[in-house]
Amino acid sequence: MGDSITAKRKAEVWRRLETVTDPELDEPVTALEFVTRADVDANNCVHIEFRLPTYWCAANFSFLMADDMRKAVRELPWVADVSILLGEHMYADKINAGLARGLSFQETFGAEADGDLDELRRTFLLKAFQRRQAALLAHLIQTGCDGALLVEMTLKELADLNLDGDGARLRARYLERRSIASDSLAASRAFVDADGDPLQAESLSAYVRALRRVDINAEFNSALCRGLLHARFDMETPLSTKAGRRPERPQVSSQDM
Repeated sequence: MGDSITAKRKAEVWRRLETVTDPELDEPVTALEFVTRADVDANNCVHIEFRLPTYWCAANFSFLMADDMRKAVRELPWVADVSILLGEHMYADKINAGLARGLSFQETFGAEADGDLDELRRTFLLKAFQRRQAALLAHLIQTGCDGALLVEMTLKELADLNLDGDGARLRARYLERRSIASDSLAASRAFVDADGDPLQAESLSAYVRALRRVDINAEFNSALCRGLLHARFDMETPLSTKAGRRPERPQVSSQDM
């Protein structure tokens, strides 16, 4: 496989990884700098390595991100196989062994598995839906949109709404998660709660304020994760795919944290 084809395919892999988010923070794993390697070999097999801010990050969160990365990259038609390797983590050996064998979270951890991974994924997708909805609604209200009109607005009307750059970005992010709450038919209400029920004009402001408080807490957690990651690893060294070489992996133990 030529260098130009390899570079093109590596870029495609990174674009697919940009669609994978940390389940709690709702930010791309690439933007959070969790992914340290994404290479393509001569057999069209993709090799991905990632690390997390803490040595003890929950096993189900860690497995969920790895599983989402694998699914996202496998959507590329030329990919023959995907290997995911988690480093510097208390459950790394068990998670990596399960991933290598294509096992589910429950199969990997057996009796230790805490809950179903699909249920966990939906829980966090709903939280992402709420955060994105609150951000969009707050923006629309701030720019003068009437609450009574917002609660009656259809998805088609929202899609046709003339928005500025920030508004268009918030709308695009919200629409990515809108179907999590209920069917995204064009005639459906644009804004519903997590159960799929329509919002009410008289309680809209309180509803948005409550969700924004949750969003502020998530923003704090995001800043904390970034700080922990930078404190734990040498973040001055470029990632391997950007620098053309693999960085040395730091030796970190639980005693170092």
